[in-house]
Amino acid sequence: MTAAPELVVPADLPWYRPVGHECTLFEQAYRSNLPLLLKGPTGCGKSRLVEHMAARLGRPLVTVSCHDETSAVDLLGRYLVRGDETVWQDGPVTRAVREGAILYLDEVAEARPDVIVVLHPLTDHRRRLFVERHDEVIDAAPGFGLVVSFNPGYQRGLKELKPSTRQRFVAMHFDYPSAEVEVEVVMGETAIDAGTAKRLVALAGKMRCLRELGLSEVPSTRLLVDAARLIAAGVPPRLACQAAVVEPLTDDRDVAKGLADLVALVF
Repeated sequence: MTAAPELVVPADLPWYRPVGHECTLFEQAYRSNLPLLLKGPTGCGKSRLVEHMAARLGRPLVTVSCHDETSAVDLLGRYLVRGDETVWQDGPVTRAVREGAILYLDEVAEARPDVIVVLHPLTDHRRRLFVERHDEVIDAAPGFGLVVSFNPGYQRGLKELKPSTRQRFVAMHFDYPSAEVEVEVVMGETAIDAGTAKRLVALAGKMRCLRELGLSEVPSTRLLVDAARLIAAGVPPRLACQAAVVEPLTDDRDVAKGLADLVALVF
């Protein structure tokens, strides 16, 4: 078995505030050739962790945002007509396996079932990709790592990952951080002042408790960061929160009014 490359710590790492032992677990899973499953709600830091760790490990990162039309062909590659020739073009998964990149499939449960079948040989001792259309078998290059994520609270019915698939991964659960840590995250991402960051986090805390409004998603840390960036750019706080927090959460005008009232209460 080929050893993973030595750890490289660049000076300009993408900023990430660890919440627990996720950085250590990510690194050790990568070095042990273990695929990693990140579970958690939208905007809680899963993608940022992957970006941070890929840079920290000195590996290129190939990211695929999966949706219900994502197929194995999209990920593996296809033949294209160029002039008088038919040429093969690698898809993102094939490219990552060849190059020894870290492959990140975001919201993998949203993809079509044939995608999961393609991933299986990459998640066990074989670390191998079968590209039937190109009649090729590719062993993962040194440095290759597989990371997938999904939102268990959002998936429904057939969009849930099968137990047999989940057991192929080392898994980490993510959630929104504590208020103190979330304030640090908002400040670290935007350099906003502490008072404004605390108000944004307090606003999110109040909204996350309003189950009676029937929100399909509660405000994420990502939305708070977006609001903070608008405020830092000079947008009045109430308007920034309306645009970056309230409107992305709902199209129901009564619910939006209730959320706007909360914004007015906090700011």
